Amino acid sequence: MGSIRFFVSKHMRHILFICSRNKLRSPTAELLFRDYPGLETDSAGLADDAECPLERDQIEWADVILVMEPIHRQRLNRRFRELLSKKKVAVLGIPDRFEFMDQELIRMLKVKCAPYL
Repeated sequence: MGSIRFFVSKHMRHILFICSRNKLRSPTAELLFRDYPGLETDSAGLADDAECPLERDQIEWADVILVMEPIHRQRLNRRFRELLSKKKVAVLGIPDRFEFMDQELIRMLKVKCAPYL
C-alpha cells in the first residue's frame, strides 16, 4: 500500500499597518511588505478623512497590527478595544514626516517591522 502524503499550506500571516490618514506611512508599509513570503498586508487610517478608514473586519482579519505612533495605539484601543484582546499590537515609533515610498521611511520600516514579520 502506498504512503499517503498530506500537503499543508503554510498559514499566511495577516499584517495590518495603521497611521492617521492612510496616505503616506501605512500604504508604504503595505506595499513594501506585500510580496514577502508568508505575509498578506493591508493598511488603514484612523482619521475621519483617511483614504481607507479602519474597519472592524480589517482588525478581525489581522494577526498583527502595527501602528506608527503611540497616539494611534490609543485611538485604536479607544475605538476597537473589544476586538484587540487576542491581537498582537505594536507601536513602530515612526513619525509623520515622510513622503510615500521615501527611502528613509522604507529603511525605518524594514528595521522596525522585522521583529513582527
